[in-house]
Amino acid sequence: MDALTLLTSRRSNKKLFAPAPSKAQLEQIFQAALHVPDHGKLQPYRFVVIEKEGLTQLGDLLKNAVQEFNLGEERLKKAENLPNRAPMIIAVIAKIQKDIAKVPVWEQMLTAGCATYAMQLAANAQGFDNVWVTGPWVDGSDLRQAFHCENSDKIVAFIMLGTAEEKINRESKQINLEQFVSYL
Repeated sequence: MDALTLLTSRRSNKKLFAPAPSKAQLEQIFQAALHVPDHGKLQPYRFVVIEKEGLTQLGDLLKNAVQEFNLGEERLKKAENLPNRAPMIIAVIAKIQKDIAKVPVWEQMLTAGCATYAMQLAANAQGFDNVWVTGPWVDGSDLRQAFHCENSDKIVAFIMLGTAEEKINRESKQINLEQFVSYL
């Protein structure tokens, strides 16, 4: 698949099954992340791969966050189900350095976001489907501790990775640009 087709046909898929990316395929996914625009070459991100028994541990951490923030029964059910929706999840943590005037916090967050999207595209290019999810539980203290987050770190994504049960024929769709584009 050529790059433009990939960019204009990418869609999230929440129904994911094994297999997940192999170690070699993961290396390609991470290489894509490490080549995004990065003002100051700060590499303001890091990644945690969650699979197998780690998925059960993630579920417990998410449930703890739901209880910590008193998010209710509906969120508790989502927290219980989330780790079972894919054979692999990659957490993306933005490593923010607030004391660098040349590269403001918002720019570092964008770089972490770009890294997340690059990983999604690299996974798609290798035949894997994925979805980027977050939620209020990303600020859970047990979760942050398990991911070794420092005070300024922010968990910005859980990329759920796997294989779609049915391959969706994705065609490039044209979106009306008038409401998004202007010229000076």
